[in-house]
Amino acid sequence: MTGPAGPAGPRTAGWPFRRSLASRVILLTTLAVGVTVAMVAVGAYFTARVQMQDSLDDSLVERAESASRVSSVSGIRVPQLWSMGASDLRVAVVTADRRARVLDGGPTMELGEPEIAVARGDDDVSIRTVVISSERHRVAAVPLQADGLALVLAEPLSDQDRVLARLGWVTIAFGVLGVFVAGLAGWAVARNGLRPVRNLTTSVEEIAQTEDLRALPVEGDDEIARLAAAFNQMLTALDASRVRQRQLVADASHELRTPLTSLRTNIDLLTMSLDDDRLPAQARADLLEDIRAQAEELTGLIGDLTELARDEPARAQVETLDLADIVAHAAERVRRRAPGVVIEVFTRSWWVVGEAWALERAVTNLLDNAAKWSPEGGTVTARLSDGVLTIDDQGPGIEEADRVRIFDRFWRSDDSRTLPGSGLGLAIVRQVADRHSGTVQAMENSAGGARLVLRLPGRETE
Repeated sequence: MTGPAGPAGPRTAGWPFRRSLASRVILLTTLAVGVTVAMVAVGAYFTARVQMQDSLDDSLVERAESASRVSSVSGIRVPQLWSMGASDLRVAVVTADRRARVLDGGPTMELGEPEIAVARGDDDVSIRTVVISSERHRVAAVPLQADGLALVLAEPLSDQDRVLARLGWVTIAFGVLGVFVAGLAGWAVARNGLRPVRNLTTSVEEIAQTEDLRALPVEGDDEIARLAAAFNQMLTALDASRVRQRQLVADASHELRTPLTSLRTNIDLLTMSLDDDRLPAQARADLLEDIRAQAEELTGLIGDLTELARDEPARAQVETLDLADIVAHAAERVRRRAPGVVIEVFTRSWWVVGEAWALERAVTNLLDNAAKWSPEGGTVTARLSDGVLTIDDQGPGIEEADRVRIFDRFWRSDDSRTLPGSGLGLAIVRQVADRHSGTVQAMENSAGGARLVLRLPGRETE
């Protein structure tokens, strides 16, 4: 026993026209043309029927009125009436008291109230369709010159019905032919018009299978060409993302290898010292301190990698903050980390809307970088005014060619290879600045050291 169909069942099973765009184009084209042909055919048929009926009615009434004018009061001569109409015309006279006399010698006509109303003078003319001897007739009644009489003419509708029947069959035949031609036209449109779509689909499927992100060929300037161009933009962005991902993994692997190797070496030495008491206690303590420092460095590196690899920050608690307080807190933290460097802070209130933890981390990274490059006993100066945070150090400065690259992930100059750090701190600063609609740049200060400038939009008062 089969279970209930899943959500995809109605989309893929059943009617084949649901499966492809080409089939739907053929179906919709055929339906549209078919409905149009049907409407035109029905309209043409009923128009022809109404016009033929009106023409017959006008002719019948005109002949009846002409016959009534030439008829005498004392008697009506049938040949005289037939001379004014067709040979298959039926003629009768009806009186106001419902008596009818057939003048052509044919079967009795069953006349009704419309003809009697004309004989009484209530109506000027009546015309309707009646059945006489199992044959449809169009009956017209007009008053005679004598009061209380009405002349009735009846003409069979067999000729008209045959014409209409032939017209109906011809209309149906042309309608079927039109639907068939519409189906062929829809097939041609689907085959030729959708060929670029099929080619694009084939190319995209090939890219999905081979992961070859080469650009697709773009032909023309129509919607399909725009779609192909959009796919190319997406492929370019995807390729760039993949390159960045590979670079991140490669750089992370390289950066993680150094502290892990160092950790393994120190742990091996410490393990050997447990089996051999020849290692002095001070050396053992130094090994433990190195292991602790390397573990902290590894923890910080992993945290930086996690922050940079995340598309969105882990916390998004946006609030109005005084950047001056953030700079003061960050400076206090850096003073504890770098006791051999003097950190001077000069700030004016500047209120920004953002994430406190991210902004403090960015400012801390800027101060850490300045402290790392400043000599022992050097001074790091942080100034905040009108939303511009300027941090100057007394280090060797940054080469002009490197002032943009220092904000790239894992980039480190040749001089910084021997210093602690992972090359991620300033990359995080730029990420935070971008997230807060700000900018960060590097330049040279008047003393020859590095100057890092962080600009954030905000206002002076809360």
